[in-house]
Amino acid sequence: MSSSRSQEDTYEAQNDQRLDELHSKIRTLRGVTTDIHDDVERQNLVLDETTGTFSSVTSGLTASASRMTRSLSPGAVTALRIAVFVVMFLIGVWLGSHLWSWFFGK
Repeated sequence: MSSSRSQEDTYEAQNDQRLDELHSKIRTLRGVTTDIHDDVERQNLVLDETTGTFSSVTSGLTASASRMTRSLSPGAVTALRIAVFVVMFLIGVWLGSHLWSWFFGK
């Protein structure tokens, strides 16, 4: 009997040891899954912020493109206005260079 009792105690000790090892592995796996979950949440926040940034850039580019299209549309008064400003700028540069040479000499 003593032999069977000591064998049962040995089996019980082995079971306890394996149970402790299994418990340790479960804790490790739980820690890994928690870390993965936290990382996924952080990445989702970054993706949400990136999506918001791209949306604002897209709307800004769309608005700029529509303004440019309106300003450069054929027959628009703005095209004539731009041409007048360019001609006035060139006349101003020419006049300024002549005045500069007249006042300060050569």
